[in-house]
Amino acid sequence: MAEPKRPDEPAELRRLRRRIDALDRRIVRLLNVRAELAREVGRAKTASGRRAIRDPEREREVLLRVSMANEGPTPQADLLAIFKRLFAVARGLERRDRTHERPARPFGGVSRDEDTRS
Repeated sequence: MAEPKRPDEPAELRRLRRRIDALDRRIVRLLNVRAELAREVGRAKTASGRRAIRDPEREREVLLRVSMANEGPTPQADLLAIFKRLFAVARGLERRDRTHERPARPFGGVSRDEDTRS
């Protein structure tokens, strides 16, 4: 997408924003690489017979490593919230993959993920 023209914007501000824009593009690429790896993890879990999508112990380990790697200025709570959101996105991708891999149930049978209680 082309950068909008802002004739009154100082050159330094424009330069800094271009750097942020470049970082944003890299972040998006890295997020997609991470998402694809998370999908591969999900497929590996399925292949090994694991039914649980969420792994709280693994999430705690990642959050600890992220906390230790944070040298600021991003507040710790904000960084952890971002990673918790990444976990949720990864779980959503894994659920979608599992749903698409599940064979159709004949005669409208109920899958194990559906709640039959009314």
